[in-house]
Amino acid sequence: MSDYDRVPFECGPGLRLSAQERISEVRQEDLNRRLDRIEQMMERLERRLWLTVYGVAAVILAQAFQSFLTTQIP
Repeated sequence: MSDYDRVPFECGPGLRLSAQERISEVRQEDLNRRLDRIEQMMERLERRLWLTVYGVAAVILAQAFQSFLTTQIP
């Protein structure tokens, strides 16, 4: 058997198709990484939003409690 019999024949369209498939895989992986980063940023933003909401509620309750104390003391 010669060396030519052992090497599979690769034609231009076949190489182009495999290159396009690899490019698609790379793009999909990049897109997935970007989506993961966006999801992490959204989770951090959501935590900050809830901390802000709880902080505002705590300030309002503290002011209400303080005004309640000042009206009770003659």
